Amino acid sequence: MIVRMRERVVAACDGASKGNPGPAGWAWVVADDAEAPARWEAGPLGRATNNVAELTALERLLAATDPAVPLEVRMDSQYAMKAVTTWLPGWKRNGWKTSGGKPVANQELVVRIDELLDGRSVDFRYVPAHQVDGDPLNDFADRAASQAATVQETAGSEHGSPAPPPSPDTPKRSTRPSGSKAPRKSGGSSSRTIKAKFAGRCVCGRPYAAGEQIAKNPQGWGHPECRTADA
Repeated sequence: MIVRMRERVVAACDGASKGNPGPAGWAWVVADDAEAPARWEAGPLGRATNNVAELTALERLLAATDPAVPLEVRMDSQYAMKAVTTWLPGWKRNGWKTSGGKPVANQELVVRIDELLDGRSVDFRYVPAHQVDGDPLNDFADRAASQAATVQETAGSEHGSPAPPPSPDTPKRSTRPSGSKAPRKSGGSSSRTIKAKFAGRCVCGRPYAAGEQIAKNPQGWGHPECRTADA
């Protein structure tokens, strides 16, 4: 479905790969007038690299937005941004070869993005990832892509999916008074468990197998019994 807005679309996109290459996913999010997430979509890629996931996220965002409306894209991938804003013109002139004469990596995706960019106004804006005061749209896309990579399932506003869980890679803002000690974590959790699509490794260091029940841990996905362990 094409996402349409009246004057300008503000959006973010991101990709994730658990292992690079490893289980990967992509996500995009479009903001409302207050720049809060309004519509979003995320999906799995099976086994892929971070670069493929990042480019796929951009391609899906461009395909889902109205080409007649100016678009602002917020990204935390230097590679994907430079690929389409800096390197792409030279690659085209060289017959989709790098300056060293080698075929452009991920050429099919880059060519598709080039086609989607043709004739439209797109402003790319780099935003750093995993910041306490980072861009909320990019953070949302990052979380959605990470979840899609982990569970290998499609999600989004049209599916009625809940907002993706917080990223374990983003530092938490401290609300404790200066000099106070962190409270001890209590046992028990209401976090749901899911079946792992791929084998992985828990924060405790032990592996889990594909099909095994896993839960969201403070630092990622892993054994349900480890989700309340101190980081």
